[in-house]
Amino acid sequence: MRPGESLGALGDRRFAWYFTARTVSTAGSVMVPVALAFAVLHVEESPAALAQVLGVRTASLVVFLLVGGVVSDRFSRIVVLQVAHVLTFVTQGLAAWLVVTGHATLTQLTVIEGVNGAVSAFTMPAMTGIVPLVVARHRLQQANALLSFSRSGLGMLGPAAAGLLVVGVGPGWALAVDSLTYVVAVVCLARVRLPRRSEEDRHPRASMVVELRQGWGEFVSRQWLWVVVLVFGLSNMIHAGVVGVVGPLVASTNPAVGEAGWGVILSAEAVGTVVMTVVLLRLRLTHPLRWGMLACTVFALPLVLLGVRPELVTVAVGFLLAGMALEVFGVGWSTALQEHVPTEVLSRVSSYDLLGSFVTIPVGTLAYGWLATHVSLESLLVVSGILYAVLSLSALLSRSVRDLGRRDDIGPGRMPARPPSVQAGPAPPAS
Repeated sequence: MRPGESLGALGDRRFAWYFTARTVSTAGSVMVPVALAFAVLHVEESPAALAQVLGVRTASLVVFLLVGGVVSDRFSRIVVLQVAHVLTFVTQGLAAWLVVTGHATLTQLTVIEGVNGAVSAFTMPAMTGIVPLVVARHRLQQANALLSFSRSGLGMLGPAAAGLLVVGVGPGWALAVDSLTYVVAVVCLARVRLPRRSEEDRHPRASMVVELRQGWGEFVSRQWLWVVVLVFGLSNMIHAGVVGVVGPLVASTNPAVGEAGWGVILSAEAVGTVVMTVVLLRLRLTHPLRWGMLACTVFALPLVLLGVRPELVTVAVGFLLAGMALEVFGVGWSTALQEHVPTEVLSRVSSYDLLGSFVTIPVGTLAYGWLATHVSLESLLVVSGILYAVLSLSALLSRSVRDLGRRDDIGPGRMPARPPSVQAGPAPPAS
């Protein structure tokens, strides 16, 4: 593929405007972890206070995810995204004003971030369902790689920019910048025109419970889908435990790494994702899940290295390779969902996928917090690396995961055929 063709997805005006909106809003979002952390600590200098705010935000996200999936399938996803962005503008703007004026309290920030978590539960499923409606299906992998490139690139620059704002003018102003990016994103989204719904889609809607059951029926009817979500739910426990708990502990107690070195290591992982997205703009994944799950085994490398050879350069190289590998899965997974799940239920199916991913993260964090105080860190990291690789390979025991191919011969906005095992109407309850 020639260099110009690798950016072909941007030739569709709808995707170009959507890409711009996502890039602008992401530019603000990547600053939030730094800005919010220092805003909370500015109000109450306590790790427990920060844990309270972040915990409420995550819990709110998990509680509303399935509702967000139904709403995003029921209404225009662009409108859902615009409403969510307006609410984020208001809430983050309020938080910024409270912090800047010195009137913020821990309770206020906790409530505001709880609302933001709920809003994110509508944003994420809507975003997944928009992409196949604004780009031709043979450009889906390319579109997902472009979005990932934007997200990963900003993920490297955003925290540093937030840090400069926090030091220069204070955390409240960093939150204000994040708030304003959503206004620009809303304007860009107004230029995105989605295909009209089919006549079937215009019929009166069933209840939310029925639509949730329909989404669940679509989810469990595809073995490749629930197998990968199950495997990644378990893998995310390991990832969250190592990156969030054990890694910083090893860095802080090992002079060969150090706190600053841990930041370099995480940046190396982000660089790896950016490098791989450039490759995936031009390289077609014929079997996205087969290659994705094989690539995921590479994440075992930095875990083992962190345990047996905790040196800055060695571990950073391991995380660089891991970032490249995990990006293969990320782009392949998004493309598989968008090509093989009917568009009218894609947001609901995505919400079950997201729920399976998020709900295990706090479990992993707590579990590794306990394990880190009871077993050798070296043993814990080596076993975690081996287990991560085994879990990733176990998904390939399913033929539906190994053999899932591409389905890119459908124009934008059209639905892939429903598998014969899924009947119209409400799905049977899960056993």
